[in-house]
Amino acid sequence: MSTSRLGAAPKPASADDEGFKRELVVLIPHLRAFARTLTGDPTAADDLAQDAMMKAWDARASYQMGTNMKAWTFMILRNQFYSEKRRSWRQSQLDQEAAERTLVAVDDPEAPVALDELRQALKTLPEEQREALILVGAGGFAYEEAAEICGCAVGTVKSRVSRARRALAATLEKGGYGRDGKAAGDAMRSILGEADRLAGARS
Repeated sequence: MSTSRLGAAPKPASADDEGFKRELVVLIPHLRAFARTLTGDPTAADDLAQDAMMKAWDARASYQMGTNMKAWTFMILRNQFYSEKRRSWRQSQLDQEAAERTLVAVDDPEAPVALDELRQALKTLPEEQREALILVGAGGFAYEEAAEICGCAVGTVKSRVSRARRALAATLEKGGYGRDGKAAGDAMRSILGEADRLAGARS
């Protein structure tokens, strides 16, 4: 038996590995924010994000550099969450405050948010519509990317976003906001505007 490999120096990281690591580090705040949307618990979210990053690293050979790593890692994180929570999942477990933080986390993951009205408006949406609207309207994902993350057809995502958009638009028309009402309305208009922009660009 050859002993030529015993004591050999560790294989140096490849350029692709280094590039992958740099891209993954940039996405850490976004992964944590999305994890908080799903878990509703900061500690559980950090654990979920860490597990997803480890899975992404282990699967790096299957990732094609230059493609959308954000969508790829979000899909890994989402699959990990549903795999862990499949038996105990209830629709009410999607914490609205965490979802609201995700809306702001796209550009500023640490930005504080206190918009009770927006949180309540989102709470009225079915979970699937809420998730689709967050990914497309706030997360900046194209319909195709959101469909890949959610594991459904592009048309299904478009339908969910459209229904969520109409429901929130109706909420806007009703008005009646209390504290932070203007901010809540502005936030919802921003989300709906992004959904409209994507719909118009792809119609």
